[in-house]
Amino acid sequence: MTHDEIWKKHYREYSDFIYVHSRVPSRHRIEEHTLHSWWKQNRKQLNAGKMKPERIEAFKELIVLAEAHRHLNQYK
Repeated sequence: MTHDEIWKKHYREYSDFIYVHSRVPSRHRIEEHTLHSWWKQNRKQLNAGKMKPERIEAFKELIVLAEAHRHLNQYK
């Protein structure tokens, strides 16, 4: 698999996870750690301006989806 194919696979897995579980992957659950790490690494690349141009728009859409399903503090 090429790097682009792997990136697209993780992108689909991350968005599918959000749709199925109505939340983003947790950094505390071992089984979700891979997706959480992928997300973190891509956010760092985007913020540093190192992300490939063809991935930027797709990742920004994923950011919007993740923000819509962000965990809210129940005590506020």
